[in-house]
Amino acid sequence: MFTIEHEFDCTVVTLVDDGPAPLQEDIVINAFEECITVEQYDARLDEMRKVTLSMAQLRDLSAALNLPEGSYSLTPSSID
Repeated sequence: MFTIEHEFDCTVVTLVDDGPAPLQEDIVINAFEECITVEQYDARLDEMRKVTLSMAQLRDLSAALNLPEGSYSLTPSSID
């Protein structure tokens, strides 16, 4: 399950782990114009953990999800 909310400066997507146990904490993705942040609560440390991806890293991740194992470099013509 997931939710989508549009804030003033970003779009917030929350991914809820509603599968079989053991369940993971929700993941919150904030999509800003210049970057993407991914946050998840860490119960061991009792704090939110955040990772920031540049738009280029997000593009590469999106491409990687559909490719077989290997090393790749995207070129402008391969992005279209």
